[in-house]
Amino acid sequence: MPGVLPDGEPVPTDGSLPPQALAEPDLSRTPLAFYIHVPYCATRCGYCDFNTYTASELGGGASQATYAATAIEEIRLARKVLGGADLPVRTVFFGGGTPTMLPARDLVALLGAVRDEFGLAPDAEVTTEANPESVDPAYLAELRAGGFNRISFGMQSAREHVLQILDRRHTPGRPEACVREARAAGFEHVNLDLIYGTPGESDDDWRASLDAAIGAAPDHVSAYSLIVEDGTRLAARVKRGELPMIDDDVHADRYLIAEERLAAAGYSWYEVSNWAASPQGRSRHNLLYWTGANWWGVGPGAHSHVGGTRWWNVKHPSAYSQRVAAGHSPAHAREVLAAEDRRVERILLELRLDSGCDISILQPAGRKAAIRAAAEGLLDPRLLAEGFAVLTLKGRLLADAVVRDLVD
Repeated sequence: MPGVLPDGEPVPTDGSLPPQALAEPDLSRTPLAFYIHVPYCATRCGYCDFNTYTASELGGGASQATYAATAIEEIRLARKVLGGADLPVRTVFFGGGTPTMLPARDLVALLGAVRDEFGLAPDAEVTTEANPESVDPAYLAELRAGGFNRISFGMQSAREHVLQILDRRHTPGRPEACVREARAAGFEHVNLDLIYGTPGESDDDWRASLDAAIGAAPDHVSAYSLIVEDGTRLAARVKRGELPMIDDDVHADRYLIAEERLAAAGYSWYEVSNWAASPQGRSRHNLLYWTGANWWGVGPGAHSHVGGTRWWNVKHPSAYSQRVAAGHSPAHAREVLAAEDRRVERILLELRLDSGCDISILQPAGRKAAIRAAAEGLLDPRLLAEGFAVLTLKGRLLADAVVRDLVD
């Protein structure tokens, strides 16, 4: 089940932001993105601790049928809070949960509300996540006609026994078919999400999953290390000894296999867990997160950031819908980031990118740590000499440790 929200300072009922967030001179020049959270799933996967709900978990007052109309009201609230500044939206991302549990017309209506209130940049990237069993050719065609141009399918594995451990509902081969159907519908960009390190998965299973994903020819592949989160069914099974815990060395080996297979197929890493077949295939929405843009998160539990102020919505769909229906902000709490917080976040996020982190934002101790990291093969020494801390392949395996050293 989803965890507890962090504490923070109260948010005004009308959702108004601190004056300094809107007074920043570059507010209108900083890219603006929208994240729209759809909190519904047909079943809960055993490893998932995201803010999602099945029908049995929802209780009353949180109808899927009225969700789009409720979320549209929050988009309208965003326009009021951000004022009349010209803020065309660069990217829109629908996540969850399973956004494609809603009718395609609802997703199109939500996108239309963003367009009506803010306008979309001429080359705006519009993405939705989708489970392979939740779409068909007609659904995909309706999304594409409604303005979506990127889609991300949760493939996770090509092996039946691995999918069963993860409690995934689709069968092997269905994600690859989805890529073909999305291409036929006119989608310009398609991603497949993979997970490695599942208990019971072998190196050969992982190679087979990579080969199946590559064979489907998406222009983007994401590969994430499985984290066994407390409170999930998977964690309970590991605790009971039903499944083995996978150690860090196995995860590192699987990452190296991914890099080898994907690079050989023409995919280049641009973020530690993401590879694209071309610069155009990169997720521009995620790049905005990683490079300090502004974004408004719509929906239960969604997080937002504007001008150094971060806030997060109430988590349960019922509480969310009740607040919005009353004309109130659904925000649970917020924090105003100090300059040092923002500096540390820049290091943490930018270091994960292939463009790296400008060492000018490092403290003297951090610069010394960067020199040590380069000597240890964790940072590229040539690029460090040019003023940028960029992870090597070895450094990517130890990215969290490198970040800690650079910010200490």
